[in-house]
Order: sequence, then structure tokens, then C-alpha cells
Amino acid sequence: MAMPTHAKYVIIGAGVHGLSTAWHLAERLRASGRGDGKDILIIDKAGIAAGASGIACGVVRNNYYQPAMRELMAMCVEVWESNPKAFSYHPVGYMQISPEAMHEDVATIYAQQQDIGYESVFIEGTKDSMTYMKGIFHDWQAKGITSVLHEKKGGYANNTASMYGLAKKAEDLGVRILTGVEVTGFRADNASAAVAAVETSRGTIACEQVVIAVGPWVNTLWTKLELPKTVSIKDAKGKMHHDIPMWRYWALEEGTLGVDPNLQQTNDGRMPPVIHVDTDAPLMSDVDGSLITDQMWGIYYKPDFNFGGVQGGAMPVKVETPVDQVTIDPYGPESPEFVVDDNFAHMWCSALAFCQKRFEGQIGLYKKEPSGGLGCFTPDSFPVFDRFRDNVTVIADSNHGYKMIGVGKLVAEELLGGKSALLEPFRLSRYAEGRLHPTSHSPFPWS
Repeated sequence: MAMPTHAKYVIIGAGVHGLSTAWHLAERLRASGRGDGKDILIIDKAGIAAGASGIACGVVRNNYYQPAMRELMAMCVEVWESNPKAFSYHPVGYMQISPEAMHEDVATIYAQQQDIGYESVFIEGTKDSMTYMKGIFHDWQAKGITSVLHEKKGGYANNTASMYGLAKKAEDLGVRILTGVEVTGFRADNASAAVAAVETSRGTIACEQVVIAVGPWVNTLWTKLELPKTVSIKDAKGKMHHDIPMWRYWALEEGTLGVDPNLQQTNDGRMPPVIHVDTDAPLMSDVDGSLITDQMWGIYYKPDFNFGGVQGGAMPVKVETPVDQVTIDPYGPESPEFVVDDNFAHMWCSALAFCQKRFEGQIGLYKKEPSGGLGCFTPDSFPVFDRFRDNVTVIADSNHGYKMIGVGKLVAEELLGGKSALLEPFRLSRYAEGRLHPTSHSPFPWS
């Protein structure tokens, strides 16, 4: 494809948000008679699903303590459900299995799921929780559990396959996708702050609207746009905290146990829900019985034929390197720095054995292959979806991204002049105004 010199809409990033925005925008343009997919150009410095979307675990859930996240995710699940085949989506459900320290939080999640019509079941008490789990897995043995939230919707999708499904939907509507095109800067004309053109490694593209949807590379483009590197945050007591870094990185911890995925079938021979376990019970090594941790910990896992085993992860690790010095490329498994090590394998496989007897003694089957990635997080670890410099929409998902397939639908609505109530709680202004999302007792920064 020849390098265009103009596109009305330039979308940077060929991952879940860029592709979803392009698809829904093309649909809306055609339906309204205001244009079509030919007005939209997606550019990516590598390729479709070359970033975080392409290595994502693929979990789709509604399990959020924050009402705004829960409502947004309910809509996103509807998009996944709209075409499971195209999106390689497996609607097996999702389970949040928790200790007493999280009981009240999870009870709140359940109550609000009922309020918005999101189907789930909540089991309370140590004995009833164990009985419920043994009804699904005969070998369930996790300790320190006092509640189970079983979301009947949600599940997981195959990462790369789902992105190519999105790309096909966009391209079928005339959207152009150009890969191998790296953004080098932005040009404004005259005194306006608006971006008049996107400068790239292959030439300059004049445009009317820009969408930034680049996942862990958001800090790089944020800097090129000359947007603030710090924010002021008003806390719940009204006190202002100044010079808080806008971005920070966490290293993602995921891997695969190379067993037959069918090993994780339920008692009735079906593929199970995605399992997420948080507990404050001590975690002992499945290798030598030594103590791994006596602090609250958590893991998630699922059988996945795409990964060739039981795949999942644990809590991410904070990257202490100053944000502008973090080496993002090469990304994911190709990174010489941000991949999981033997400590993760030991912890995660021991945690699997803690949960289910079938995983005892299986650590030797852990796939010793590069795995992991980087997530670029906001100050509160929740997304920022907002408009800057008059015509630039930034989709900064704070590593919640892959499951949020519906955000592009809402962004498309706003690009054509609408306003999304679901996106409103995620504006940058929430920090200075003190409109912060509540935090849970989960050991994960994104829950």
C-alpha cells in the first residue's frame, strides 16, 4: 500500500483499542452518511497485535470493585459476546475466590453486578465455599477461602486470533492498516494546539483527528505531544498532592504449565471458568515445602489450547527504573530484561498445587520459554480516556486493555461529537478534582 499523505482519522496502534475504534468508527460513519472506513488510517510501527494485545492472557471479566469499571466492563463483555467466533472468544465464565480480608469488597461487587443485571453467584463462608468449589473440581483444596464470586459471563479469548478478527471487521469496511510505520512527532499549524499532521518514519500524514492507542508505549507519545509528565491529585480528605508522576511501569508475570489442557476439565467433563484465587494463607513450595510467602498473594489460570497447557499469571512486579529510562523494545518475550524467571515458575506452580491436587508435582512441566511484558500504569492504576490538544484522543488503559474491547465503540461515538457516560469517570481531570476510584484489598494493582 502506498503511503498516504492525508487521512481524516489517524489511529496509532493496531491492538485492541486501535482496531476496535476503527471498526466502530467506520460503522458509525457509514450509518450516519458522514463518510466510511476509507476515511480511517491505522498505523503501527510493528504490526497487528505486535504489542500487549498479542501476548495478553486474554481473560475477560467484570470482577471490579470500582462501579465505573464494572459498568464499562459489562458493556465490553457484550461486544465480546456479539461475535464469539470472529473474536475467538470462549464464554466459560470467571471465578473470584477470596479470603476474609476481601469478603466485604467482593460482596459489594456481587450486589452491584445484580443491580446492573450481570449474572453471577456469590457463595459465602469457608465450608460453603469449599463445597461449591469441590462441586466443580473434585480435587479443590485451597485454604483461607471464605467467599466465591462466580461470574457466569466472561471467560477468555485467544489473543492474536481475536485481534485479526477485529482487523478483518475494520478492513471489510474500508479501513486501511499500515504497519512498519513509526510515529516520530506531531505537527501543529499556526497558533492552534491541534495536531495538523502526524510525522512518521515514512512521511507526514495530514489529519483532522488523532487517536493514540499504543498500550505500554503511551508515555513515549505522551511526551511527543508535550503533555504533562506529572499531575496533582486531591485525596479523599481534600488534600492536594503535587508532582505525582503520570506514568509508571509494572512487569507482568505470566507463564504456561505444559500439561494437556483437558487436565483442567470440571467434574462433568467441561472446560472450566477462568480461576482467580487471592488468599492470605501461607504459600509453601511444592518442591521442598519451604515458605514462599506469608503475605497475601494471588494467581489466575485457565486451560488454553492456544498456549498449549494451563496458562495464567500472578501479581505484577513494580519497575523501579525511572519511567523515561525504561527500555520497552524489544517488547514481551523478546525483551532481555522484562521476562519471568525461575522464581515466578516456582511460586505460580506451587500456587496451582495449593489450589488443586492435580497440579502437585507438575512443576517439571512448566514451559521454560520467555514470557512476560510491560504494562504502563496511570497514577491510580485505572484508565485515562480523554481528549487533548483539541483533536487528540488518548486511550491509556493502564493495562486493563485487552478485555476492554468495547472502549473503541465509545471512543468512536465521541469522535463524532457524542459524549459517553461510561468514559466520563476516566478523564484526566478526576485527579485534580478528587473524583478517584475506590480501591480494594486485592493484591493486584488493577482490581
